[in-house]
Amino acid sequence: MNRTRSVLSGFTVAFAILLFTILFGIANGLNNTFAEAFADDANNSIFIQSGTTTKAHKGYQAGRQIQFKNKDYDYIKEEYGDKVQYITSRLYLNVNASFRNEKNTYNVRAVHPDHQYLENTKMKEGRYINQLDLDNRSKVVVIGRLVEEDLFLKTTALGKYLSLNGLQYKIVGIFTDDGGDNEERLIYMPISTAQRVYGNNDYIDQINLTYNPEMNYDKAIAFSNSLTKDLKDRFDVASSDQRAIRVRNLANESKTVNQMTFGLGVIIIVIGFGTLIAGVVGVSNIMIFIVKERTKEIGIRKALGASPKSIISIILMESILITAIAGYVGLLIGMGVLEFIGPSLETYFIKDPSVSTTLVIGATITLIIAGGIAGYLPAKKASQIKPIVALRDD
Repeated sequence: MNRTRSVLSGFTVAFAILLFTILFGIANGLNNTFAEAFADDANNSIFIQSGTTTKAHKGYQAGRQIQFKNKDYDYIKEEYGDKVQYITSRLYLNVNASFRNEKNTYNVRAVHPDHQYLENTKMKEGRYINQLDLDNRSKVVVIGRLVEEDLFLKTTALGKYLSLNGLQYKIVGIFTDDGGDNEERLIYMPISTAQRVYGNNDYIDQINLTYNPEMNYDKAIAFSNSLTKDLKDRFDVASSDQRAIRVRNLANESKTVNQMTFGLGVIIIVIGFGTLIAGVVGVSNIMIFIVKERTKEIGIRKALGASPKSIISIILMESILITAIAGYVGLLIGMGVLEFIGPSLETYFIKDPSVSTTLVIGATITLIIAGGIAGYLPAKKASQIKPIVALRDD
């Protein structure tokens, strides 16, 4: 009958669940941001790039340009065979592409067949570059979804010939990529073809690989450190020269991200459950007060023959009802807040903050159980009061 007290007791639980939902939503938003950042590449990728020396070493002056060649790709593949899952070279080109009356400029990546797995490229139609294309230096290309949309307005691209800087290449596949529009406006061709046609040399711009997925982070980092040392020795580069040969291992970033998200998750769980427990304790205190207030009513019920079980069920039902309804309201408000502020949080690198249905259901069940526990002890005590004591006017 005391509505104000019921609302206030429920408010504690509602606020606890509201805070719990928002905290978990923000944590999920951060995880989404990290997942999107790595969506374009395999999580176990290593990128090897060459640059210019900044220090004199072994008789060589600073300012020497390091140039990778096919033999360096072969060296890594043979030397680290058991530690390498996939490996590819890259050669970057910029071309003028045309089909009939449609023209545009695109970036070309000349690669090996393994490149598909390093970039998480998904084939929409046709196939990717294969070893036969590489061996035969075939004039074939695989184009992104948006390249097809740009140039092939009235027909499908698969099987057609695309002009790149005046040379005809057969389109053998169309791909999609989770990395976004820029990735889907790329064109892939066999690296052997690009080397023969656009330079008549064996130069490559970059070597990418994925390490054996059975390696843990520490082993993967040790592997990339060893690879860096060997390549610097191979090109007579000083070990302290950071620009001549650059090796970027996603294991370093993944390890840091995982440690950060784990720590954040622990903090959120502690704060969330701490707030939830505080709310449940608040309900328990209210139920103790309610039992004390209704002592005479309980005495009359028992004098009329009410069983201890029925007394417990009355108190327990009120506790569960308040907790469940208040908790559900807190969940709805929390989800609404996340939905409302979600777009504005992208500025702070929190993408699509939300809570899963499983979490909502789990939290609701937890609330009901917690509400039952909060009300059981006062209810149990009330059921043991003797009628004569309950009806005493003191």
